[in-house]
Amino acid sequence: MMGFAVVVGEFVSKPVKILPLPTAFGFLTGFFLCAYSMIVNDVYDLEVDRVNQPGRPLPSGRISVQGAVRLSIAMLLAGVAFTVLSLNAAAVAIALFFAFLSWLYNARAKKAGLPGNIIVASSLAIPFIYGGVVGNGSIFSSLLLMMAFTAFFAGVGREIVKGMADVAGDEKRGIRSVAMVHGMGLAAAGGAALFLAAVFTSWLPLALRLANEIYLAGVVVPDVIFVYLAASILTRRDASNAHRVKRIALMGMLAGLLVFIGGAL
Repeated sequence: MMGFAVVVGEFVSKPVKILPLPTAFGFLTGFFLCAYSMIVNDVYDLEVDRVNQPGRPLPSGRISVQGAVRLSIAMLLAGVAFTVLSLNAAAVAIALFFAFLSWLYNARAKKAGLPGNIIVASSLAIPFIYGGVVGNGSIFSSLLLMMAFTAFFAGVGREIVKGMADVAGDEKRGIRSVAMVHGMGLAAAGGAALFLAAVFTSWLPLALRLANEIYLAGVVVPDVIFVYLAASILTRRDASNAHRVKRIALMGMLAGLLVFIGGAL
């Protein structure tokens, strides 16, 4: 999804010409750097996952920590290599900065709770901007920026809800998630509010006449998903439902990607 978001960002930024090679490099940069971030997360969260997700590759023993670290380094080097091949200094700077943020989040910021959630959400929003940079399009396109804000709000909401699902394991690592510090009720309210904020920003392109009929027809799908998820987490504020909500939120995000690219036609 992160690689695809880069391609969507390039398309929405409306460059003079979309070139296949830079587009492929942009996709692969997003793909490999996201893979790096996910593996690093699993390494740092090993003790948490022994409680919350014992069936995952590391806590189950199917993969060693050393093997995971080596794989994360390979993913990082591949992502950096493809952004360097784009021959775009701004793109390289963005990719390196967010690769660093991925490590910072897992090593330090995750324990801080909400600041860590914001870092993750910004990493979900930046691929759209990165795509505009790689494609030499307009990164100040109103539609592109609204797309990034929509992804950001949905991302923060999902991270807060994810904290509700991971309370048992987070306590072992001392992670100060919203759910741990302020309780499940406030975390549910915060996650729901941010899901609804994403719905609101998704309608701004229509209100400002920046999108077309394709967008109007399609935006209903992810918005219905996120309204449903907001209602669900407010109704059932337990870890089991939070785990379900965070999974379904990914489907809403994927639907949103398709809607945004349709709206730029």
